[in-house]
Amino acid sequence: MRADRLVATLLLMQARGRVTAAELAEELEVSLATARRDLEALSSAGVPVYPQPGRGGGWSLIGGARTDLSGLTSAEAQALFLIAGPAASVAPEIKSALRKLVKALPQTFRAEAQAAAGSTIVDTAAWGEDTKDRPVLVSLLQEAVVKQVQVRLTYQKRGEAPKGRTVDPWGLVDKDGTWYFVAGTRDGQRTFRIDRIMGATLTGAPASRPADFELTGAWDQVVTMMEERRSETAAVILVPERFLKVFQHQHGRHCTVLDTDGDHARVELTAPRPLDIARNVAGWGSLITVESPQEVREHLASIGAELVSRYRRASPAGPAET
Repeated sequence: MRADRLVATLLLMQARGRVTAAELAEELEVSLATARRDLEALSSAGVPVYPQPGRGGGWSLIGGARTDLSGLTSAEAQALFLIAGPAASVAPEIKSALRKLVKALPQTFRAEAQAAAGSTIVDTAAWGEDTKDRPVLVSLLQEAVVKQVQVRLTYQKRGEAPKGRTVDPWGLVDKDGTWYFVAGTRDGQRTFRIDRIMGATLTGAPASRPADFELTGAWDQVVTMMEERRSETAAVILVPERFLKVFQHQHGRHCTVLDTDGDHARVELTAPRPLDIARNVAGWGSLITVESPQEVREHLASIGAELVSRYRRASPAGPAET
């Protein structure tokens, strides 16, 4: 992306007063020829940059000219990188642009801008959830990640009473509309569902984070672990092809198409237990057919019998005989 290099070039010249093509090439990770072409392109486009030949020379902005981007405040720089950062997890060119731009920011802004860019990632593959509203706590937790201050959480696990704990904020993940908070605890890295956080407060105490921590890699480990847990049982199911997209959307990456015959698709559906699969597909009724395993078929039969027992209405009385 040439545009991000040109912006980064202007910011570097503004911050340093003068740069050489060699310095620019090293900072922006491009060839010397590319750096020279960019400088010449800026000058040709009417931007007030000019070369100074000889020893100690380089390229400068005429008369200390400034670009509007240099007026970014620390808060504005953080906001910019918070917006662009999640896209960098799925678009390598944006990641490259952010890396170049951060080098051109004033030194005092760099750390928080980098933290903002790496504070959030977006994982679009569904886990069968459809929670699209952004939780109100996301902004507060992003602030904690950027400023690297500890957070006091009140967290409620499923089926348990709420508990308080203090954590080191490491990052946030938007998993197809369901948000997760990755944090450090006394027991190591932990992942919290944000919709189960009952309350959060910034303590002001400095947080710690491993020097080699990288949110994308950490989340990959979480996904791998969760997929293993959620894929211990596999069922083969026939689904009418006209409903296949709905079925796939409902079950996300746990649904894999094995083959199709034009009328039906044979899919593999995974879950932790046979009962989980039966509960997940029971609502489809006779529209689908579970071919295997037998345990899932038995659980479906049991669920059906329970529903019939509970909801079958008594037959209405017939007409009286005369």
